[in-house]
Amino acid sequence: MNKGTIKLGVVTAAALLMSTSLMAGGDIVEPEVTPPSLVKDNKPKRTLKGNMVVQYHTLPGTADSIREMFSEGVFYGRLRSNTFYWQWAADGANNDANKNMGLGGSLIYKSAAYKNFSFTFGYYGTMSPTFWRPDKADIGLAKSGKDTFSRFKIKSGGGFGLHVLGQAFLEYNNGTVDIKAGRQLYESVFTKSNDTKMIPNTFDGVSAAIKVAEKTKLRLAWFGSQKLRDHEDAHDVITFKDANGESWNNNDDAGKHRGLNYNNFLAAGVSPNNNMYLADIRTKYFKNLDTTFSYLQIPGVLQDFVIEAHYKIPLADSGWAVRPGIRHFMQFDDGGGNIAGNSNALGADLTGYSAGVNGSLDSSLFNGRVDVLMPNKKGFFRLGYSKVSDDADIVAPWRGFPTGGFTRAMAQYNWFANTETIMARVVYKFNSTWKASIRYGIQDFDDTKNVPADSTVIHIDTWTNITKNLQMRMRYGRVTAVDDILKPGSLNAYKSDWSYDEFRLEFNYMF
Repeated sequence: MNKGTIKLGVVTAAALLMSTSLMAGGDIVEPEVTPPSLVKDNKPKRTLKGNMVVQYHTLPGTADSIREMFSEGVFYGRLRSNTFYWQWAADGANNDANKNMGLGGSLIYKSAAYKNFSFTFGYYGTMSPTFWRPDKADIGLAKSGKDTFSRFKIKSGGGFGLHVLGQAFLEYNNGTVDIKAGRQLYESVFTKSNDTKMIPNTFDGVSAAIKVAEKTKLRLAWFGSQKLRDHEDAHDVITFKDANGESWNNNDDAGKHRGLNYNNFLAAGVSPNNNMYLADIRTKYFKNLDTTFSYLQIPGVLQDFVIEAHYKIPLADSGWAVRPGIRHFMQFDDGGGNIAGNSNALGADLTGYSAGVNGSLDSSLFNGRVDVLMPNKKGFFRLGYSKVSDDADIVAPWRGFPTGGFTRAMAQYNWFANTETIMARVVYKFNSTWKASIRYGIQDFDDTKNVPADSTVIHIDTWTNITKNLQMRMRYGRVTAVDDILKPGSLNAYKSDWSYDEFRLEFNYMF
């Protein structure tokens, strides 16, 4: 199918802006269907959830005229800063781009609803101070902070500043049906705004959320393009590289499949312009049971089906509870295997993969976890497990993270074929000012495949609520990779030692 590209303009910013974001918790996101008319006393207009989704506490009401639709709207501001320091541990590793910083923010306007219609526009921008950024020649080496600027823009002769229209949609909401058309954030098991840096991941198209029964909602969506966090312009939802062979001007997300590139689409006689279709239904009808069925299709490439369920078991009247949960992710080839050919997700050959992977993207992933919930929402203990079948790699370049909330840690991609991961995590809220989290993961990648070496991961996060509107977050990550695993097919070469230390400091002010 041909895709209509939605070209959106750029809004100018007026102020110096700073921020933070909260950690990806991986829990199912509750879709909004209630009409936009809400004010919660004694709360800021917006706060951030643990999965980085913005939660609105003040929304515009209804309008009696088009004039009131504008005059009764609400502006939402956000100042943010995000500072990164990264250090590869291996001897001789290139650390020339180990410093990044983003200073910026966003300004969002939501109109009041006139005859159930409203609209939203949102500007997002970031700048990179000269003293804490890599040289232009080294931008390709940047890792954790690369989303604070656009590599393609700099390579094309532009600067480090990044300015985008991150949201621009028309909405119809009658309390039962909520339809949005335009550029929007879309939170699902496959797609996330993942606004952890400076600019959110957004999608161009149409989505609908419908109340179909008590405590049950159905969502449907079509997206013709995506705009990743470090891009100013929209691009294809799955195609890697563009017609000029430029990696940074199409879907270059870390979860991409390099075999699904522009030239391979053409060589297979398939258009590199793709559409994405999504559907999910979530129900809380049964007490303490939260279940979601999700579906994604990119015609001619792949189909995904996910079953997820979480069941809360209160422990008498103690306030404690146990919540087991599962997520089973099934990926079905729909022509993408033929396009990718003899290539895995990293663009390497299929050494170590089963013979059926050459020409097929069929695969699956099982996630399981057990949470022990503390009384009064003070925190939780979590033990998570994930295992990918020994088939194709999972393709997920939409920031949804198939193992998110179960075994994925910051900056980790543990859904290559035949990967097994165990993770333990604890989150504790000491008081209204301070909260901390620590997680430890063991990632067992397949030694016979051209994928990363095995590793252990530790991440420590702290949140400090300086005021109701201002929050500071500090993050430390350490990955220790096994450095004595031979590369497949080699007698004297070892897999890369990708061990590193990472520090992040974030400030977020919302008004």
